[in-house]
Amino acid sequence: MRRLVTLLCALILMSGATVGSPVARAVETPWFADAVGGATQVISVVGVGGSAAKMDVWQRTTAGWEPIGVGIPAHIGANGMAPQTHDGEMKTPMGIFTLDFAFGTKPNPGTGLQYVQVGPDHWWDGDMKSPTYNTMQVCKKAQCPFDTDPSSGTENLQIPQYAHAVVMGVNKARVPGNGGAFFLHTTDGGATAGCVAIDDATLVKIMQWLRPGALIAVAK
Repeated sequence: MRRLVTLLCALILMSGATVGSPVARAVETPWFADAVGGATQVISVVGVGGSAAKMDVWQRTTAGWEPIGVGIPAHIGANGMAPQTHDGEMKTPMGIFTLDFAFGTKPNPGTGLQYVQVGPDHWWDGDMKSPTYNTMQVCKKAQCPFDTDPSSGTENLQIPQYAHAVVMGVNKARVPGNGGAFFLHTTDGGATAGCVAIDDATLVKIMQWLRPGALIAVAK
């Protein structure tokens, strides 16, 4: 764990973000502290206007919450954030969400989460009429039992922005129309359709640090 924290701090420092030693910094009370139960790892994403946000990475220790990485630049939905999102709104959902598993077109970078390396037959089902709406599916395009046309909301996962990604547990009840395919993923330098995106090298270090039970907290 100490090695991963050191690597994460070094990477964020090189990217220009403000990083403090988890030992030297005073213990703080982050904004999400009363809403995350017993979680020990939380990624905080706070909007700073438009499609921009800042990300802070927090670890709970015996002394309390301590920041590992601070002020990481992040991109969010092209239309900002909303407490409740719907398909096609281009907004990032606000709230506290689980980080369920990771995936990417590249090999597993050593994350503590379950990891799926995706290829041309991996999809995120966005078809609101499909019984597998808002889940990852594997099938040949011509054989998929759901609509694979991008206009349906379905995404093929073999794209550069998904070099690495972590699934956010948004709309886990899979209510049609309440949005799906929300990830923390590699940035292409611009706004997202509702996801949270950061520099790939920084994302890899965060993924190496993540363990089951980690949460992502999103707010304005």
